[in-house]
Amino acid sequence: MAHTLTRTLEWRGRTVAWDAFGEGPPLVMLHGTPWSSWLWRPIADRLSERFRVHLYDLPGYGASSKHPEHPVGLDVQGELLAELLRGWGLERPHVIAHDIGGAVALRARLLHGARFASLVLVDVVALRPWGSPFFSLVQQHAEVFAQLPAAIHRGAIEAYIRGASHRGLRDDELAALVGPWLGETGQPAFYRQIAQADEAHTAELESRLGELDEPVHIVWGERDAWIPLDRAHRLQRAIPHASHATIADAGHLIQLDAREALAAELIRWSETLR
Repeated sequence: MAHTLTRTLEWRGRTVAWDAFGEGPPLVMLHGTPWSSWLWRPIADRLSERFRVHLYDLPGYGASSKHPEHPVGLDVQGELLAELLRGWGLERPHVIAHDIGGAVALRARLLHGARFASLVLVDVVALRPWGSPFFSLVQQHAEVFAQLPAAIHRGAIEAYIRGASHRGLRDDELAALVGPWLGETGQPAFYRQIAQADEAHTAELESRLGELDEPVHIVWGERDAWIPLDRAHRLQRAIPHASHATIADAGHLIQLDAREALAAELIRWSETLR
C-alpha cells in the first residue's frame, strides 16, 4: 500500500512533498492529523479518472519536512495552502478535506483569498470543541512526551491511532500511519503538532462559515469517535446551503473503514457538479 509523493517544493524554509496526476478539472485533497496524503491515495487514484488530483503532505507531516523551528499550526497551514494554489496555477479548484484539513481549507478560503469551485468536508475539524484529552495532556507536557523511550512512544501512538477506526486497522495500515512519527525526527514532530493545535484558529472562522458561496458537501462517518456526528449537523446549520451524507459503519478513519462507500459518495457528488 506504499505510495510515494514524487515532487517537492520549498516554502519558507520548509520542504513540501506533493504530487499531481490524472486529467480533468483540478482537485486538491487535504489530509489531517496525525495522517498524511497516504490516507487519501487509493481514493485519489479513483478520482483521477475524472480530475487532475493534487496531493501533498502538510509541513510537519508525512514526507514533508519536520524541522523543530518551523511552526506547524493551522494558521501556517492555511497560508501555505493559499500560496500552493497560486503556485500551482489553480484559481478555483475543487477541494476535499479531512480532519484538520478542513480547517486548513477554510482558513485559506476565508482568510487568505483562496477560491474553490466546490468544497467537501469529511469528518473535519471546524467547530469547537475539538481535541481529545490526550491532546490536552500532550499540550501541557509536550517536551516530556518527546523524550519517551521509543518503544513506549510507539505503543502510545499505535493505541491512539487505533481509536480513530471503527472497524479496526490491519497491521500494514497501522504501520503506514505510524511510520512517519517514529525515530529521532518523527517522535518529537508528533508531539509538536499536537502542542501547536489551537482552537483559536477555528474560533475565528465560525462566524464566517455563512460566507461560503460555492457548493459545499459534508460527509461524516456515522461512528466517528474522535469528532462525533453531531458536529456534521452543527456544521450544516452554519453553512445553510450545504448538503450532507452519513457513511454507515465508519469511524474517523473513514478512508479505511469504508473506502468504497466514501469513494462512491465522492463520485456521486462530483457528478452533481457537472
